[in-house]
Amino acid sequence: MSLAAYQGMRVLVTGGLGFIGSNLALRLEELGASVTVVDSLVAGCGGNRANLAGSGVRVIEADLSEPAAIEEALARAQVVFNLAGEISHIHSMEYPERDLHLNTLSQLRFLDACRRVNRGVRIVYAGTRQTFGRPRYLPVDEQHPIRPIDFNGVHKYAATMYHLMMSELGELDAMVLLLTNVYGPRMSLNIAGQGFLGVFFRKALLGEPLAVYGDGEQLRDPVYVDDVAEAFLLAGVAHGCVEREYNIGGAEPLMLREIAEEIGGEARRVPFPAHLQPIDIGSYYTDSRRAERVLGWRPRTSFGEGVRRTMDFYRLWFAAYLDPQEELRRELPEHAGIRRRLEFTISR
Repeated sequence: MSLAAYQGMRVLVTGGLGFIGSNLALRLEELGASVTVVDSLVAGCGGNRANLAGSGVRVIEADLSEPAAIEEALARAQVVFNLAGEISHIHSMEYPERDLHLNTLSQLRFLDACRRVNRGVRIVYAGTRQTFGRPRYLPVDEQHPIRPIDFNGVHKYAATMYHLMMSELGELDAMVLLLTNVYGPRMSLNIAGQGFLGVFFRKALLGEPLAVYGDGEQLRDPVYVDDVAEAFLLAGVAHGCVEREYNIGGAEPLMLREIAEEIGGEARRVPFPAHLQPIDIGSYYTDSRRAERVLGWRPRTSFGEGVRRTMDFYRLWFAAYLDPQEELRRELPEHAGIRRRLEFTISR
């Protein structure tokens, strides 16, 4: 599969002002594609206009649950990369209806528009390893039982099944990438609930000590964002594939304390917060052999190299991603704009 196929291709990226979406959009632009991104800039989801500043990428600010605003761009798209949604497990437990809207209802309305105006279009959806829940065995392959332990996992799994069901019916041509912990440039640093890696990088950049919960020996397999973007690109032009779901994980499992030490030096150990224990999955790392066998993909960036690139990026663009004087809040902002977009009131 050659990425040269993207030269001159019309591509739509949902969630394109977010972390992974913006990196993918910029890579597509480098490959010569005509790129349009759609992002609702919902508070708490990581969208940042700085991510595409200075690029030639066309940006449409719109909610996927109201697809009329993007039907023209959708009808012209030859490939759709669908990365819109919420990733926070904590927020999903605090605001389950919000997560339902962002990850399920919006996706259903968007996919319905896809099959109406661009039937059979290739869509590559950003799924999550969170749908598997606590691993019953390691590494986790695509056949692992589905047992999500938070609303985010449930809702993302529903959206995954929308993509697969409509593909089975011949209405869409979807591929689903099940992502593990992604890190790299353009990752949100000042939004709570976006994952431990953003917290680690933020603290390291501010010169603050890092902390790991418990003994710090829980395993993860972080994967660098450029490697993830390549997986999306390969999936976008892969044809004749029997399998439609692919795990995308890092090159090797690392203990959380090893991850913390690589990013910010020695980390202190703290007791595991009681309110997070019910949604903790313990150790997790991915079996990505299907992606290597079918897509020709494998992670190429070592964790040490990825950390170096990430820190170099934020040292240059720190102000665009973190105001050191801003107080981080776990609560999502309650203002008229988000209530209007989400069509319900978020209650504390």
